[in-house]
Amino acid sequence: MGRLPVLLFFMLFIYLWMSFLFWSWQYETFLYEVSLMFVGSSKITLMFIGDSISMSFSLVVMTISASVFWFAMEYMSGDEFKFRFGMILFMFVLSMNILIYSGSVFLLLVGWDGLGISSFALIIYYQSNTSLKAGYLTLLTNRIGDVLIICSIPFMIMSGNLYFFSVDHSFLITLLIVLAALTKSAQYPFSAWLPAAMAAPTPVSALVHSSTLVTAGVYLVIRLSLNLILEESVCQLLLFSGAITCILGGFSAIFENDIKKIIAFSTLSQLGLMMFCLGLGIPLLALLHLFTHAMFKALLFLSAGLILMSSFGTQDLRQLGSLLFRSPLLVVIFNISSLCLVGAPFVSAFYSKHAIYEQMMMMGLNSFSMFLMMVGVILTSWYVTRVLKALSWGKVSGLSVQSYLKLTSYFPLLLLFLGSIISGKMFSLLDISMTQSLFVASWFQLLLNFLLVFGVSMGLIWSSPKNSMFFSSMFFLWESSNKSSVFLKGILKQSKVLDYGWLEPKIYFEVSLFKSSFIIQKMFLGVSSYLSSLIPGFSVGILIVSSCIYFW
Repeated sequence: MGRLPVLLFFMLFIYLWMSFLFWSWQYETFLYEVSLMFVGSSKITLMFIGDSISMSFSLVVMTISASVFWFAMEYMSGDEFKFRFGMILFMFVLSMNILIYSGSVFLLLVGWDGLGISSFALIIYYQSNTSLKAGYLTLLTNRIGDVLIICSIPFMIMSGNLYFFSVDHSFLITLLIVLAALTKSAQYPFSAWLPAAMAAPTPVSALVHSSTLVTAGVYLVIRLSLNLILEESVCQLLLFSGAITCILGGFSAIFENDIKKIIAFSTLSQLGLMMFCLGLGIPLLALLHLFTHAMFKALLFLSAGLILMSSFGTQDLRQLGSLLFRSPLLVVIFNISSLCLVGAPFVSAFYSKHAIYEQMMMMGLNSFSMFLMMVGVILTSWYVTRVLKALSWGKVSGLSVQSYLKLTSYFPLLLLFLGSIISGKMFSLLDISMTQSLFVASWFQLLLNFLLVFGVSMGLIWSSPKNSMFFSSMFFLWESSNKSSVFLKGILKQSKVLDYGWLEPKIYFEVSLFKSSFIIQKMFLGVSSYLSSLIPGFSVGILIVSSCIYFW
């Protein structure tokens, strides 16, 4: 990591600030389209879209990226391959910006796949068995989203429209895109990869879990919701998945002792809240919470990185006590970002989080959905209080934080610290439509405050709950995700037969004759079940051949 990438990112940051102020003042939209080819009546293009939403989100991403690159200069200073790390991180940020400005499905796939590949390279950076396992889990989960988007392309071609943010999309196209967004944003049941991604270095975690990889799916649904009205069944899917994910992240954080994983589970909970807000049909409010969450979550991860730097890499919460007396400035920064996570008054998340709950009250949802989200409020304040109590007033350990951090180590955190306080008010003032004046019952406001106080009380009283396999394993989601090899063996076997048999004309006759003789031998030996195992591959081959004859 050198000074040139940091200088470049800060120059881009200043440019985006000026551009964003201009766009927000003019409220104009600019499109830049590059035509590639025609498929029938459909034109394949690479279209870039520039408006207040894309510019503001890119501004948030570049602000966090500049701080992360600056922080990584010191965090990765002793690493032998820090230049390679910087290049992969740069490609990761570039892919996210391509996705933000994409207006056509093919440009979207460039940014979408770029995020998946670069995130895999960053997660396995430390080259251990744990990192490799986490990287493959992340890669396979993201591949599901890739396949769903690719499956939507033929239906877009049939409708004669390959522009992604179009009002002409059918229900099936919308459903496929929303399901793809759920995989990228780690919504239930695709949540297991997000805590596993903590195997990456802390600067990567600050980017992945704040404003880039996990927010790509949320941004996708926001763009879709701004151009068409989602079907009722799709909204119900978002409400259910968001509520379950919010509860899942909250319970897992309470029973976790790794400080980085606790912050990752808090990201899971907040992503569930954003998807729940999109299910309510309020995309601009979800976008506001996306901005505020990105600021304070990046600050939380960088603060955790400073704690790791000063504690010789210790991540166990039970061994990080007495931080208040050794690094008071770090405690102040960590406390402010934690208050943002709770949604305390007059910080950034207060303007978005409370508005989401007020809108939920005004929508008149069913009692079960409201109950789940209220439990989410209690769980958030519970695990935040638990972490602050352990860091500030925990027992002094032999591995406790040593106060040798230089003052310059705090400089990358100052920009995010300022954004965590004022970003909610700033974005809500620049676009009045993000927040609306609501008139809710006074008892509901008192109920929200009571739930916050109740969660804080539980965190103070029951800060060390007995470990539970069910809650700490994300409702057994982690164990079930690790058993994917059982289901993939049959797919791998059939794909080998397909790739080396039906799709390769050169060796088709060799493989088919060998398979035929082998089948006859097995049949004579009385193993009739072997024949049934080849039926799916044979059926696919017949389908391909018949399709070629039909379209010829």
